[in-house]
Amino acid sequence: MIPVIGTCFRRALNKVNARKYCTKLNQPLSANEMPRPGGIPTFMRLPHQNTAEGLDVGIIGIPMDIGTSNRPGTRFGPRQIRTESSLLRACNATTGDQPFSKLQIADLGDIPFTMYDIKQAMKDIKAFTSKVLAQNCTPVTMGGDHTITYPLLQAMKEKYGPIGLVHVDAHADCSDTMMDCKIAHGTPFRRAVEEGLLDCSRVVQIGLRGTTYATNEYQWGKDQGFRIVLAEECWHGTLVPLMDDVRKQMGTSPVYVSLDIDALDPSFAPGTGTPEIAGLTTIQMLEIIRGLKGLNLIGGDLVEVSPPYDTTGNTALTAANMLFELICILSHQK
Repeated sequence: MIPVIGTCFRRALNKVNARKYCTKLNQPLSANEMPRPGGIPTFMRLPHQNTAEGLDVGIIGIPMDIGTSNRPGTRFGPRQIRTESSLLRACNATTGDQPFSKLQIADLGDIPFTMYDIKQAMKDIKAFTSKVLAQNCTPVTMGGDHTITYPLLQAMKEKYGPIGLVHVDAHADCSDTMMDCKIAHGTPFRRAVEEGLLDCSRVVQIGLRGTTYATNEYQWGKDQGFRIVLAEECWHGTLVPLMDDVRKQMGTSPVYVSLDIDALDPSFAPGTGTPEIAGLTTIQMLEIIRGLKGLNLIGGDLVEVSPPYDTTGNTALTAANMLFELICILSHQK
């Protein structure tokens, strides 16, 4: 007798065994089986799993906003993204991708971390992520504020060495300190460079804009070798040519993608902690994500969704769609 899917994963020692015991891959719960307001609110109402055994991709939440500098609320981001993701369907009608027919995907729940000590929280996040990577499972993480990318990159470095980075954001997040603190949502990529987590010749930051404390705000990143693409360079145009160049820059070595929802103009994504006018459109964001196809992607995150400022739910819904698009890209690697 073939065991049910939950039993299968408990018995599986690795992906090979998991596939031997299973007769089918996990599928999102369809609205034809359960009304969208119903069901357990996992991402796209996928099965929940306590470990990454047998998985190709694990969806992870980090409900954290202790590194936030302006509006709080990103601690509620993963929960709201999961809720809004019930609208999504398993097939990408535009690209034809059906990732759940190729990948074994489950929601791994939220990382338990110490929310009263940001340094300990970084250790908690890194340790959890390292366990996921040890199972050869690709983590797709929902934040939470952008501080979370720092320990995620630490875990990636231990497995892959220095990696490439596609960072889409209104802010460079390369500050040395924020109010004399080294760890906050404006510092993760400064810490990443200092610790040798990144291959700086393969780092691109897209969508930077807004007011700054100095005219040379982005110079530090340029000095490290980052490619900086300001939002003004993206206005009124397609980003397909840009992503052609990015793929050449990244080559075949491992690449991580970090998507900050505030890269989008606030008219598309108002529910975020540090909004900046004149940002990217949702169409341009999809061009960026779809332009990752062909890269050696080893993981990604989407951060800074703040539901208290997302009165319509559209910011979280947009985030859910962006994560689905990223999963579609990952399906081409397996």
